[in-house]
Amino acid sequence: MNSNETEQVNDEAAKLKEIEQLLLNALSLDEVHVTQAGTHYKIVAVGECFDGMGRVKQQQTIYGPLMDRITSGELHALTINAFTPTQWKREKVFNM
Repeated sequence: MNSNETEQVNDEAAKLKEIEQLLLNALSLDEVHVTQAGTHYKIVAVGECFDGMGRVKQQQTIYGPLMDRITSGELHALTINAFTPTQWKREKVFNM
């Protein structure tokens, strides 16, 4: 890996951490994980704030703090998975 490729990987990792921190600061989350494959981003968010919410409301809750980045085109092709801590424990057992 040359220095330009290393720098790009570091920039992408910093961007993912920045998105994670933005969501942690804006929402009452226990955990948030952001990954990227090309231009596609995947967000896994875990928090009691999702308890009793339907799937659309969960996604709207995640979109809220990210709206500036979405409308600017910085973020697109998002996959969002939101879980309560109880749901996340079960999800990790069966799918991780």
